[in-house]
Amino acid sequence: MRLLVLGGTEFVGRAVVMAALARGWQVTVFHRGRHAAPEGVVDLIGDRLAPGGLAALADGDWDVVVDTWSAAPAAVRDTARLLAGRVHRCVHVSSCSVYAWPPAAGYDESAPLVEGSPDAGDVPYAQAKRGGELAVLDAFGAARSLLVRAGLILGPWENVGRLPWWLMRIARGGDVVAPGPRDTPLQYIDVRDLAEWTLDAVEAGLAGPYNVVSEPGHTTMGELLDACVAATGSAARLRWTPADVVLSAGAEPWSHLPVWVPAAERPEMHGAVHGAGVSRALAAGLTCRPVRETVRDTWSWLRSLDGPAPQRPDRPEVGLPPALEAALLGGRPGA
Repeated sequence: MRLLVLGGTEFVGRAVVMAALARGWQVTVFHRGRHAAPEGVVDLIGDRLAPGGLAALADGDWDVVVDTWSAAPAAVRDTARLLAGRVHRCVHVSSCSVYAWPPAAGYDESAPLVEGSPDAGDVPYAQAKRGGELAVLDAFGAARSLLVRAGLILGPWENVGRLPWWLMRIARGGDVVAPGPRDTPLQYIDVRDLAEWTLDAVEAGLAGPYNVVSEPGHTTMGELLDACVAATGSAARLRWTPADVVLSAGAEPWSHLPVWVPAAERPEMHGAVHGAGVSRALAAGLTCRPVRETVRDTWSWLRSLDGPAPQRPDRPEVGLPPALEAALLGGRPGA
């Protein structure tokens, strides 16, 4: 299989490349050259936003292209139009964010979508992903387009900072704010499971949209943080704090306390983030590894780095500010 990955040097793109190489596929990556490409690929350099930036893609034929772009849809449009006559199928790694807010818990691929345009420039994330979907559909047609609507993505190579923040904070030890309740259900996809399912779907000739994330309740906040303590070998003490106390102190779900969204206090947000219906992807073979494996391997990757974990410049840094953490921990008995 001849695979072209647009990106391919970070997080999702890199996971796809590594999985494809392990299958013996011929892999080409097209990227801006900011990060080294994995060994064993054909390396093409170009900037989709620059005049003439697609020149490296002027020639060549591939069986499938995987596009992980999450900014201006017009860049997806231009690349898709350039490749449509020389690539058999297109995979657009999209997001469950394309569903109109708030999606009802259990929403599937038929749920209402946000408005989007393939011709748009800089637009909010949800509209950018939907515009990218429309650009792919316009260039390749529905029968040749696979829309992978990912949920929360965790695992090695993460460049958003969610699981790395928890691991690094717990590794430092001491009292750690653990937002309760412990049994808050979580839904996520390990980036490697996302990559393997995507390649399986390509081989099976699948088309159309798929929500690709674990089943709701695949793990819990307690299991996730316990796995972080175990993986790091830290002596950190998790101080479980009721959700209403966390919120009243001004700590924000998802941003200050990554991954966590309280089910009772923020039901719409929890249903959107941790309640996607995934029956279609499960029927198409999706399997998800246990949370302890995702956490363990992410910690191993973090320890292998020469410097800090990568951080996408277009995403805000996450984590609980020290002053807010101290206020939440102040004077509370242990749990």
